[in-house]
Amino acid sequence: MAKEIDPKDTTRAKAYELWMKAPNPMVTFFKTVDVTNLIRISKRKKIKFNMLIDYCIGKAASSIKEFYVLPVGDKLIKYDSIAVNTIVKNKTGEVSSCDILFDEDLNKFNQDYLKYTSSVAESCIDRDLSANSMVIGTSAIIDTEIDGAVGMNSGIFNNPFMIWGKYKRKLFWYYLPISFQFHHTQMDGAHAGRFLANLQKEIKNL
Repeated sequence: MAKEIDPKDTTRAKAYELWMKAPNPMVTFFKTVDVTNLIRISKRKKIKFNMLIDYCIGKAASSIKEFYVLPVGDKLIKYDSIAVNTIVKNKTGEVSSCDILFDEDLNKFNQDYLKYTSSVAESCIDRDLSANSMVIGTSAIIDTEIDGAVGMNSGIFNNPFMIWGKYKRKLFWYYLPISFQFHHTQMDGAHAGRFLANLQKEIKNL
């Protein structure tokens, strides 16, 4: 469920004043995360690495209240759920977009991930949950090693967005450089930093 709220009644009131009409309100952080545990789980249990990292993103964000409020147009919208978006290669060889509602139950999230990504790949129809959930966008460029990427500031799509490429191996450990872009009205650097710290913790503790 989503509803409009008055910025003055939130902790983001000052940020709303400062950043809603800024020419470029988007901020990007870069971080390299240790994904060794996810690689091992993926290989041992034969489940998708991308699903695991999407799950950890949702888990890391779900405990931070700023993720549930998003500037949409000139309004501030509050949500009661979070979804993680993934890009799917469809049957035509092009890409489609698929939102997966975050569920703390990993097995349920995995089932939903497999069900809806398969459906989107076959139908070539995007699955959009943005009307009811705050969606974290992701883009995985898995065939290329990248050090980071900056998303565009469209002025329309204000959702937090994560980009990563191919993970890197160093001896027995695996590392993944990621970028995290967010709208400054939604959160400050401290909140983004806490999210990235949470992400690393969730990856290691999964």
